[in-house]
Amino acid sequence: MSGIALRPESATVIRATLPAVGGAIEEITTLFYASLFADHPELERDLFNRGNQAKGDQQRALAGAIASFATLLVAENAPSPETVLARIANKHASLGITEELYQVVHDHLFAAIVKVLGDAVTPEVAQAWDEVYWLMANGLIAIERALYADANVEPGQVWRTATVVRRTQESPDCIAITLASDGGSTLPGFAPGQYTSVAVNLPDGARQIRQYTLTTPGSGGQWRITVKKDGQVSNHLHANLFEGDSLSVSLPFGNLTLHPEASPVLLVSAGIGCTPMIGMLRHMVDTGDSRPVLVVHADRSLSVHAHRSELEELVAELPAAIMHNWYEDLGVRPESQTSRAGRTDLSSIALPDGVKAYLCGPLPFMQAMRAQLLEAGVPAADIAYEVFGPDLWLQVA
Repeated sequence: MSGIALRPESATVIRATLPAVGGAIEEITTLFYASLFADHPELERDLFNRGNQAKGDQQRALAGAIASFATLLVAENAPSPETVLARIANKHASLGITEELYQVVHDHLFAAIVKVLGDAVTPEVAQAWDEVYWLMANGLIAIERALYADANVEPGQVWRTATVVRRTQESPDCIAITLASDGGSTLPGFAPGQYTSVAVNLPDGARQIRQYTLTTPGSGGQWRITVKKDGQVSNHLHANLFEGDSLSVSLPFGNLTLHPEASPVLLVSAGIGCTPMIGMLRHMVDTGDSRPVLVVHADRSLSVHAHRSELEELVAELPAAIMHNWYEDLGVRPESQTSRAGRTDLSSIALPDGVKAYLCGPLPFMQAMRAQLLEAGVPAADIAYEVFGPDLWLQVA
């Protein structure tokens, strides 16, 4: 993956045109999606997140991915785009996307570029940006092929039917769903921190898909996901999914996974972002992992902190784990060493040398935490993150 590179003549063109294309990229991607869905309405109905389309988040995510990738290709001493591509490829694999879609996307995207930029798209400019697109697309295709091969399935064949065996209320707006495989077999294992896609058929006939972290395998190869009441699919699951019901789920994917080496670990989450951390902590407990662990969580209040007791129990089972919570509202409880009022402040915590940090939560929260970690001297390469929804982290990490 580190061998991805533009031809020198194309790199020169991209450097010269990146400001113009970057400045118009949101207009380009908005026009692209309108054209794509006009020709392929089934993609909007059955694959893409309609809520994110309506808010413009998907357009901004695509714009950011293209701009970031192009910047990485032409910047001096830039890191490999592998991390950017791996995150996108895992999401694609969890949706069952296959390489045929990349040609469809290419045709509509470049038609939008020409329409927005007009005469500025000379043959040389078109060729250079075509090269950027196919470097990105082929990089994604290669990773996705490997993910499908590792899962021992044909490309796109990731969907399974599971049965709900338990539903529990974890907070006023969060439920935990335990799933078992249909037919008596066990659901496949997964790396701590990974997620599954869930597909539901909505009342208007649309098939919509969302991702949920796998928090613990439980016993007998079962899975558990936590669903916060927010958005079309999650609200549908809250209202309609109960014990005995069937659910369409994908195989596990995701690249925010616990590093196997014995480096100290920092798990930083906010709200429902605690779920990947639960999976990692559960794995550490089950494997007798003794490395130092700092668990940092932020939430609105104790009453809405999903899995609070479970997090505390997992931390208590690890010999070198410490937990710090920050709440906007502590109620009548006084502050303590483990529960404080206000915004999360990592500078108040002594970070061990060589710590590997994992972030999950709302984007502004993660950006603030990343800035604090960089200020504390943690290398950018040692800070990993997961975004629920479109990846709007438009900076090059």
